[in-house]
Amino acid sequence: MTSSVIKNPSGERIDLSFHPGTNREALVIFGHGVTGNKDRPLMVALAEGLSARGWPCLRISFAGNGESDGRFEECTITKETADLQAVLGVVPNCVRVAYAGHSMGAAVGVLTAANERRIRALISLAGMARTADFVEREFGDVVPGVGCMWEDETTPLSAGFVADMKSIGEVLQAAASVTQPWLLVHGSEDDVVPVQDGHDAYAAARGEKQWLEIEGAGHSFDETSYLKIIDAMDAWLAVHLGA
Repeated sequence: MTSSVIKNPSGERIDLSFHPGTNREALVIFGHGVTGNKDRPLMVALAEGLSARGWPCLRISFAGNGESDGRFEECTITKETADLQAVLGVVPNCVRVAYAGHSMGAAVGVLTAANERRIRALISLAGMARTADFVEREFGDVVPGVGCMWEDETTPLSAGFVADMKSIGEVLQAAASVTQPWLLVHGSEDDVVPVQDGHDAYAAARGEKQWLEIEGAGHSFDETSYLKIIDAMDAWLAVHLGA
């Protein structure tokens, strides 16, 4: 896995970082949020923490983000679900896979897990449920093709991104099709994705599920909450991704 080259359906290379673990028949794949990449502090801290407890982890940057091939302007949830499918496609069938997504990456996970049984367990971190509401709330006053996300010139807002977010609308219907064990973690002070998104996704899920709200934590959590998340993920994986 450390030397694998994974390409999405567009032929773009997906950048990845692998953390070995003693449980070689399991793998936790981490997907980041909008404007993020695999090297964000949350992704690194959780993967390192779980790896130290025996869980092999794979951090990926979706195409157009970080060191992956592709253009940021072409990033959409729909395209990122194809990226995730490409990654799943190279994982041996004997390996039990959990997917942990942050923010928009969590929406990618819900849409994928609803139809993809190779994901054996699902973890949402500050998961986005209402995509149309998000794009209107955060970027409603930005002109696609002209302005940028959160005034960052490295992350231009594209018409394709806006159209995809509005076309999806919300992932709650997909959430109702998720039958895999699902852990949902959200910070009480998240000012990017409302904690209500997490509550509603939890309510929609039909399988075994667990809700963890971290008091005082924001959208990307912080060093004071990382250990709580690692503890919760470790316990969840031990039950649902064990032998």
